[in-house]
Amino acid sequence: MNVPTRRFGRTEVPMPVLTCGGMRYQQGWEDLDPSKIDPKGQQNLEACIHRALELGINHIETARGYGPSEMQLGMVLPTIDRDRLLVQTKIGVKESAAEFLEVFETSMNNLKLDHVDFLSIHGINLPEHIDTCRKKGGCLDAIRQLQKEGRVRFCGFSTHAGPEVVVPACETGEFDYVNLHWYFIYDQLHWPMVEAAARQDMGVFVISPNDKGGMLYQPPEKLAALCEPLTPMQWNDLWTLARPEAHTLSIGVARPSDWDEHVEAVCNHLGDPVVGEIEQRIRRALENALGAEWMAFWPKGLPHYPKAPGEINVREILRLWTFDQGLGLREFAKMRYNLLGNASHWFPGRQATEVDAQDWSCLSASPFADRIPGILKQAHELFFVEKEAKRLSES
Repeated sequence: MNVPTRRFGRTEVPMPVLTCGGMRYQQGWEDLDPSKIDPKGQQNLEACIHRALELGINHIETARGYGPSEMQLGMVLPTIDRDRLLVQTKIGVKESAAEFLEVFETSMNNLKLDHVDFLSIHGINLPEHIDTCRKKGGCLDAIRQLQKEGRVRFCGFSTHAGPEVVVPACETGEFDYVNLHWYFIYDQLHWPMVEAAARQDMGVFVISPNDKGGMLYQPPEKLAALCEPLTPMQWNDLWTLARPEAHTLSIGVARPSDWDEHVEAVCNHLGDPVVGEIEQRIRRALENALGAEWMAFWPKGLPHYPKAPGEINVREILRLWTFDQGLGLREFAKMRYNLLGNASHWFPGRQATEVDAQDWSCLSASPFADRIPGILKQAHELFFVEKEAKRLSES
């Protein structure tokens, strides 16, 4: 049983709709000496890769920042026919082409490959990152050199940002594809990013639909019941892939059996009417909990965090509150809320502290201007945890 493929934008590559994401099966988050790799852990990683290939999932995605992931992949990928593989790695924004190329050589030495199919600039999360990458002697000049040498086929970028950054980055025309966050609980805020990529005929790679899509591997009972006969992870996969603009979903497997739930969904239920029926149940549940007007218009007129009082990330906090109140995503909301202000540009803006001391005249374009300060205070009370949160890669 092979998973379906989709044309990955202007690359013309037939891309499997599921990608083997490389940030769950590696051994930790720090670079390691090869002698320190646990043989059983390496055996598990290799079993994940071979199971993926059996299923037609030949896109293997990793990053320089994923600890020993590249190195551990370098122990198995060279043993596989290179023509069977689509390999992607990612390198963070660097100030110069020389610095970028130095890191690229580290990645290639780890992967033990002569080229990668996809190379992403990792973490274009701020407007200034675009300028840094595009300047003369910057990251993009390095990638163009590598493309001429045949060591990189296609150039893309990954991002945790919203439309203010991602839409202009797509519109530069410099990139063949983008790794971004978009799924049901990000639809109202991030769909313009997908549209911008589609206008440029870019491949669209959806990051972490299981975890960042709501920690759906441990869903609340309410959401699980709404998604029957599918699981929440399956429904989220199918809902996302119902839009032809989305091409592949990153599945961070930790063991070979983790593929089963997703593969069953995309091989047997793509286009199934049940996906739309479940969506309507979920939307009704949200409207019953919060009102149809809130669900239609809550994002309207909200300031981007740099222009919000105290740089409070109003959009993100209201998003977390909405899906906690409507679907019971409390643990997810806590996890994401406590990253605010603790993960640099990967999760920017601040928590909703000292709300009463702020001037909220910036909300004048919102139909809920009078309610939002109270909701922000409630969200802080519900979600704040008395310890510093860290991104997974910083844990």
